[in-house]
Amino acid sequence: MKIHAGYEIAYECPQPTPMIITLSVHPTRRHSLLSPDRMLLDPPVLAKEYCDGFGNICHVIQAPAGKLTISADFLVEDSGAPDEVVPDAVQHTLETLPVETLVYLLGSRYCETDRLSEFAWSTFGTIPQGWTLVQTIVDFVHNHVTFGYPHADATRTAFDTFTEGKGVCRDFAHLAVTLCRCMNIPARYCTGYLGDIGVPPDPAPMDFSAWFEAYLGDRWYTFDARHNEPRIGRILIARGRDATDVAITTSYGPHQLVGFEVVTDEVPGADTAG
Repeated sequence: MKIHAGYEIAYECPQPTPMIITLSVHPTRRHSLLSPDRMLLDPPVLAKEYCDGFGNICHVIQAPAGKLTISADFLVEDSGAPDEVVPDAVQHTLETLPVETLVYLLGSRYCETDRLSEFAWSTFGTIPQGWTLVQTIVDFVHNHVTFGYPHADATRTAFDTFTEGKGVCRDFAHLAVTLCRCMNIPARYCTGYLGDIGVPPDPAPMDFSAWFEAYLGDRWYTFDARHNEPRIGRILIARGRDATDVAITTSYGPHQLVGFEVVTDEVPGADTAG
């Protein structure tokens, strides 16, 4: 299938303001682009592209005083297959994990493993390790947290989500990531596009989505605590320890978001051959 994706985001800055932008399709998905994922800046601003320590494509700019609009519009090919489910995927002992996965066992800005470890072990300590354990954590988070866009709070941590029982997709992901790490399963936060493909359309405006990946059976697998079902058409933008590492923009000065639109739609009548 073909997916039409893109965004138009606008900021108002009272003065020239440095920004790091993380909005490009992840390198692991760039082979499936059918048209360029080219970031456009209005007014035109010099952008320096680089790959960060987590393998994400980022741009550094200095936003001018006034309004800056950032946009992209592209087509991507997708297999149309839902997220993979592998119930027999095993969990590794700490000493057999690849060393590059160990950072995803540590606490981070939004994932306070120290505050949730006791709860995690008392709740999930008797669950069979591996896929069953991760899915049990996902089920818990999905049922424990109430989703709602009015619940969005940029400062909410996994522990806050646990105690408040509400949040948006990033909060579901943060809590699930934290509980997995507490149970010695490397887990990393992901953000990207996820349209209403293969599911009833959501009347709410489209947004970027957050999910997570857990390391089992010698590879990373996708899990989604908010939706808790295999989904079609994820387009990865960035991965990291938590939302701090994959923020769409990190601003080094005052700014105000004045426009936000995301598009992720299946192209009608298209297939992977066409």
